[in-house]
Amino acid sequence: MSNNSFTESPFKTLISFHKLIENLEEIAATNVDYRSNYAKALLKEIASFPEFRDGIEDLNFIKQHETLIHNLLADLFPTALTHNEIKAISIPFQNTTFNYTERFKKILQNAGMTFDMEIRDFEEDEFYIFNCILILNAYYGQHFDFNRPLFYDIPSANGIMNHYRILYNADFIEIIPTQNAPELSQDDIDFLMNNYGNINLWKEKFPIESWILKGFGIISLIDVTRENAISNLKSNLLKSESSQTKLNLSFESIFRSIFKIADLRIGFIIYNEEEEKFTNPPHEEKEMKSFILNGLEEMDCKNTIYGCSLEALLAEKKPIIISEVEQFSKISGNARLAQHLLQQNIQSCIFAPVIKDDTILGIIELVSAKPKELNTINATNLDLILPYLIDTLERYKTDMQHQIEAIIQREYTAIHSSVYWKFRREALKYYQTNSPNKDYIFKEIIFKEVYPLYGQIDIKGSSEHRNETVKEDLKNQLTTLIQLLEKQKSNESLVLLEQRIFELQSFDKELELSLKADTEQQIQNYIETEIHPILRNTKMDIESEMATKNYFESLDEKTGMFYQARKQFDNAMSVINKKLAAVLDKKQVEAQLIYPHYYERFKTDGVEHNLYIGASIAPTKPFNSLYLQNLRLWQLQTLCEMEIEHHLLKATLPYELDVTSLILVFSSPISIRFRMDEKRFDVDGTYNARYEVVKKRIDKANIKGTKERITQKEKITIVYSHNAEENEYLKYIKYLQFKKLLEPNIEQFEIEDLQGVSGLRAFRVKVVNHNQDSFFQNNSYQDLLNEQN
Repeated sequence: MSNNSFTESPFKTLISFHKLIENLEEIAATNVDYRSNYAKALLKEIASFPEFRDGIEDLNFIKQHETLIHNLLADLFPTALTHNEIKAISIPFQNTTFNYTERFKKILQNAGMTFDMEIRDFEEDEFYIFNCILILNAYYGQHFDFNRPLFYDIPSANGIMNHYRILYNADFIEIIPTQNAPELSQDDIDFLMNNYGNINLWKEKFPIESWILKGFGIISLIDVTRENAISNLKSNLLKSESSQTKLNLSFESIFRSIFKIADLRIGFIIYNEEEEKFTNPPHEEKEMKSFILNGLEEMDCKNTIYGCSLEALLAEKKPIIISEVEQFSKISGNARLAQHLLQQNIQSCIFAPVIKDDTILGIIELVSAKPKELNTINATNLDLILPYLIDTLERYKTDMQHQIEAIIQREYTAIHSSVYWKFRREALKYYQTNSPNKDYIFKEIIFKEVYPLYGQIDIKGSSEHRNETVKEDLKNQLTTLIQLLEKQKSNESLVLLEQRIFELQSFDKELELSLKADTEQQIQNYIETEIHPILRNTKMDIESEMATKNYFESLDEKTGMFYQARKQFDNAMSVINKKLAAVLDKKQVEAQLIYPHYYERFKTDGVEHNLYIGASIAPTKPFNSLYLQNLRLWQLQTLCEMEIEHHLLKATLPYELDVTSLILVFSSPISIRFRMDEKRFDVDGTYNARYEVVKKRIDKANIKGTKERITQKEKITIVYSHNAEENEYLKYIKYLQFKKLLEPNIEQFEIEDLQGVSGLRAFRVKVVNHNQDSFFQNNSYQDLLNEQN
């Protein structure tokens, strides 16, 4: 017999059979002999125990008279139904139970001695209020609906959690107020109705043990394990990713309850129709392993490692059901798949496609370590589950597509935050007006009257350095090949060796001259088609064979050529670009606080950036030329800091790669337009195009009347047109000289006429870069290279 776990109740409970006894007395007074005699015999047996009528408080009394109570309740607990019904005597909402049917006894025995039967998710305050509502309905004639489904969760002998719906029959219960029970008015009842969660109020109106609950109730349980498991499945699938903790464990518990298989394991794979691949679920659900992939991240659906079985699943869109893997393995063509399953201790399994609109979204995997546990009969349970999996998988695929698009936009085609509002406004208009029968014409995104700022740090002589490294790699490879072929000259069967050596030497001499556009390709084709076949097919002595092996191991995997010098150069270039871009991006966060503006940067042989500032970009914030001046000073100071960063980095590079810096001043406001075809901003209008022409040509320009480039290493060149710009930037330069970022000397000159552009002038001033070497105690080239890789 179970006992109530709640300590407080508005009821003093008296287990009484008085209503049942009164019913027996009526039967005893009838003329139906067998019924009357039976009732009289029972009444005679209980006559000496007034507790049966007056009420039992001591539960030990029930234990002592268990047989008599069982006989007294025989009409309510028919023997013929005792192995089918799950019934017992109970008090509503309490765990005091006794006189179990045989089926109920067996369920509790399988649960184990340590099992404590409690109502699921039923708190003490809720227990108290439910009893109060019982009084309101039974004594005060109210009709409050408080029939919330109540459940017992009881484990089976093999560990499967079964779920039972609780039904109460209160026909044999009487509710009696004591002297301590306050009389309630309709206003009191209405006040209680509107304050369900106020436990103190309920205890005030229904003091502890102020009412007597006399009689007994009948509890009936209905096995709703499968329905409850499906409900839990739906709840789990609707949870957000952040709350889907221990998803695999939860899924397995749910599926075990549905299939009644204690060792059931669940797996899942996504089907990528576009690439015809099976893939693992997303990283948030890595606990949900796949038995088909078994550790692989993905698998081509055309992979024949498992035979034709999976191909049939995809083609016919029907589940694969294997009740005995051992027997399955003996059928021709199934050995590989069977072996793959047996290695994972799988003796029976179901692989079922999840299909939406005739498209496979994924495959749900059910496996067991016991033969015949999974079969074509219990596979029908999937019909109850798959509809919810379909909706979830479709939602997952849609969410995944949205996330991928967001990543692409963020990493490849990002819209800068300063102008995002205008794109969002246009997208919102489209969303609000879009319909199948109406075409929406997107308005062009234009920002008018904005002031451009352009700057760049360019790696000086990058093309020449790149050509030198190409020549170095080619010469090293040619020298190595000539040495290898020289060792083969004694082999008389290779009469063309001398010619091949001569041709390699000719290429080597050609590299002494300027590198032509197609020289690298010619040499690469020649080596691959003429020399490598000789090395791979010629018999060699041990020494030559080892040298040839070392040669092939030295080749770059992608190009099949020597790539050592070029790799060092590329790494150096990449480290410089990454470092300078990082400095610019970090400083940009500060610059946005000056005034919101559009910002973009590009990494080529160096780093260049565009800034656009104006009222149209931030229409809610008043614009003043002061913000433009602030941004110009910020740009000049940032280039100084980038120059210093490069100087500190340069000493650790494998090449002495210098940089040149340039700023283009353009005081006339322009318009920029988002080019839908190119997915980027560009200047708008013929007049504004002049700005773009200057940007593209200015860094290669010379000082007027000389052959000297306007840009020089470790110096910042500021290109401008008007006297007002000259005066403005002289102030900035003097300020940064005061801050010891620029040296005192200022060069000033005119720039040669460019095509369609004339009258440009420039400052050139050197950046202070001495006494900064301590910086690289923690920022070496190798550290940055390792970080990059």
